[in-house]
Amino acid sequence: MLVDVLVPLFLLCITIQLGYTLYFFVQIFTCKEPKSLIKYHKSQVQPVSIIICAKNEAHNLQRNLPSILAQRYTNEAGNAMYEVIVVNDASTDATDAVLAELERQNANLRVISIKADEEHILPGKKFALSKAVTSAKYGVLLLTDADCMPATSDWLKYMVEPINSGKEIVAGYGKYTEQKGILNRFIRWETMHTFLQYSSYTKVGRPYMATGRNLACTKASLLHAQQSPIWSELPSGDDDLLIRYAATSTNMEIVKWPEAFTLSEPKLNITDWIKQKQRHVSTGKYYKISIKLLLGLYALTHALSWMLFFILLFLADWQTVVIAMGGRCLCYWLLWTTNAKQLGEKRLTIFLPVADIAWAIYNFVFSPYIFFKNKQQWK
Repeated sequence: MLVDVLVPLFLLCITIQLGYTLYFFVQIFTCKEPKSLIKYHKSQVQPVSIIICAKNEAHNLQRNLPSILAQRYTNEAGNAMYEVIVVNDASTDATDAVLAELERQNANLRVISIKADEEHILPGKKFALSKAVTSAKYGVLLLTDADCMPATSDWLKYMVEPINSGKEIVAGYGKYTEQKGILNRFIRWETMHTFLQYSSYTKVGRPYMATGRNLACTKASLLHAQQSPIWSELPSGDDDLLIRYAATSTNMEIVKWPEAFTLSEPKLNITDWIKQKQRHVSTGKYYKISIKLLLGLYALTHALSWMLFFILLFLADWQTVVIAMGGRCLCYWLLWTTNAKQLGEKRLTIFLPVADIAWAIYNFVFSPYIFFKNKQQWK
């Protein structure tokens, strides 16, 4: 009978889900409080180049750049130990005027302008990023976007602390602001869930991605990643490709301290959000085979667990089905609640059952873009 096949398959999926959780997701409990880790000594800090690539970002730069220029990261003499490089990639809005005024007011801001008729030897954002990296004075880089605002004036200090302690790559949390609506809750949940995934992989020595909204690295590691032939194939994806080619089991650290968050405004309608996600998932095809298999197994068993659960409620012993799924959900939702609390994601707990089921649909919608070539341009 069909039920004799589906029940063992359902229980196998639940077992894999629980095993995945207990091996990967429990790593959230290994993160220590910042006060027990920070080793900020003004006599030992390394100078940092903060890099922002911007195209038609006048409004965001005017709003967010002052807080980046006001970071508290100084030497013993009180001098700022960082520069901020903004690459203006042929903007047609008021970006030039905004940057000129801010550059006049801040000695540690440097603006690089790319003309509209200048030949781009790399696609999309990659060309602007290469200009910034080449121009950077310092060996430590902190990458963010024009639409990101540091959560605190200690953002820079906390993001580069692991590099001052010997790491080469540091991934921070790029948080989206809370707004009304189901879309906003799912965006924030999906962002939190993605961070939980790649941070737990990093903790067990299998790093595979980060987000360019909040990413620190040594200049040498980024230059190494830029030598990859794949680097020139995508207009974006610099963050994931950096991890793909420069991260090891020991040289990358995850920072989830609230002081190190960046804040961004999320997409307000589903059409814009879908376009954003299509671009983000397109680099998945370049992950290592073992990573793709693990992520695929997780997504597949997640979807099958929910699909078989609803089917077997009517075909099999519903008590067995409910107990199995209940154990799985209890484990997941407790971990997600803990992670949401650590990341300051409010009012998501009650949304967890909806997000859990919606993520299965999300994977079916976006998985094809992992296999298609990203033809989108950086705008």
